[in-house]
Amino acid sequence: MKLNIESVHFDASEQLKNFIEHKVTKLDLFHNGIISADVILRLDKSSDTENKVAEISLKTPNCSDLFAKKQCKTFEESVDLACEALRKQLIKAKDQQ
Repeated sequence: MKLNIESVHFDASEQLKNFIEHKVTKLDLFHNGIISADVILRLDKSSDTENKVAEISLKTPNCSDLFAKKQCKTFEESVDLACEALRKQLIKAKDQQ
């Protein structure tokens, strides 16, 4: 799987990139044909403390592209919740085949 991590208007730490890579590559367990994953991290301009946004899109050969977007207090939590949502989508897509 090809993994592309993009952080908008800030530099993501190496620790955060490793965390994202670990979480996203675990999705391969639920669907063998994931071609690529695009992760976009950005800060929302709201005054709310939950302003860290993670968007993850997966490209698979047999089903349409899958997408999840979560907003939380930390990027780690956002990525974790988005991966959980994608896991459910992958299981559902695999069952429909």
